[in-house]
Amino acid sequence: MKKIIIRGGYKLHGSINISGSKNASLPILAATLLFEETVILENVPMVKDILTMINLLETLGKKIIVKKNQVTILNTNKKKYFAKYDLVKTMRAGILVLGPLLAKFEKAKVSLPGGCAIGARPVDIHLDFLKKNGFKNEIKKGYVISSRQNNKKNINYTFSKISVGATETAILNSCLSNNKTKINNIALEPEVIDLISFLKKAGAKINFNKKRSLTIQGVKNLKGIKYKIMPDRIEAGTYLVAAAITNSVLTINNIVPKHLENILKVLMKFGVQFKINKKNDLKISPKIRKPINVTTAPYPGFPTDMQAQIMSLLVLTKGTSNIKEDIFENRFLHVSELNRMGANIKIENNKAKIIGTNVLSGAEVMATDLRASVCLVLAGLVARGETIINRVYHLERGYENLVKKLKKCGAKIKIINA
Repeated sequence: MKKIIIRGGYKLHGSINISGSKNASLPILAATLLFEETVILENVPMVKDILTMINLLETLGKKIIVKKNQVTILNTNKKKYFAKYDLVKTMRAGILVLGPLLAKFEKAKVSLPGGCAIGARPVDIHLDFLKKNGFKNEIKKGYVISSRQNNKKNINYTFSKISVGATETAILNSCLSNNKTKINNIALEPEVIDLISFLKKAGAKINFNKKRSLTIQGVKNLKGIKYKIMPDRIEAGTYLVAAAITNSVLTINNIVPKHLENILKVLMKFGVQFKINKKNDLKISPKIRKPINVTTAPYPGFPTDMQAQIMSLLVLTKGTSNIKEDIFENRFLHVSELNRMGANIKIENNKAKIIGTNVLSGAEVMATDLRASVCLVLAGLVARGETIINRVYHLERGYENLVKKLKKCGAKIKIINA
């Protein structure tokens, strides 16, 4: 079992290169099931969730070549449409293969997904769209079993609530058909836009009607392309918080400034200063620490995937801050571990009240999910003494070379097998 050990109290310096986005790579990898021709993806982060998706695609008939951060996906003409539990159990994004499999073969059997213990991410929104699009869906023994029931001419569907995964499923399911599909109340996260950009480059006909509405005119096939995955905005945001929590001047390379506007807006209220140069490198300079109130919301709101990280920063901010979690109902599991380190956080329903303290103390803690893992790393960077983080596999699912990147910038951090 791997553990991360951190000795806190050291400032960071230098620069960090941001990897490609995990959350953009996963649906784009799933989208390659729609292709007969070869697809080459660049800037793909080599994290566990990506490797799991690659293994899943291989069991579904694709031949895949990985060279550093480039992934080449080739077709083998094998018609496979069964996504086993063993591959999907550790990754929420496994459900994303359902839409393209149904578009390609009109039937599929996909295990219900696993992943982080941050609350329910029901597939009912995905299945409701698929039903509208003419598919019959059943859930048996932990599997979603779907098949074409009837062909729809024109579809006009509105999501009951904004969902990134369900939006991606709808897009992936609609690209190959004779139909025109209008989808309303969609998610607009940059990762969704990156998926749309990838598909359009390959020949998909996708057009926005208005802010949260798009129309897809189905095509017969998609052409093979080379595509570069967008930078990971959540990884970038995490290292911005690392600089702020350690009062360090740090440069973050390879960002898309627009993707970080919602995170930077919150950090500016906190007191952080930053500059972005012509190369889109961001230099952060922490200044005054002010208590703030934060509410998570669909993009362009503050991302739920940054909630745990910003909480670690507010723990050491004089005064009282508040965080309201409006996306997932069980995403405060890291609070008890932060409190073990000396934080003063009280939870009531979906709200966290953070009463600032002067110091955190190193402790042995347990990571419960991906973002909680990195939240504890951030706290460990400034805690007195030694912090030991267990269940590191959560962290490895979504951050490429985190320990190496922090160590290069002066953090006293290492990963061990225990």
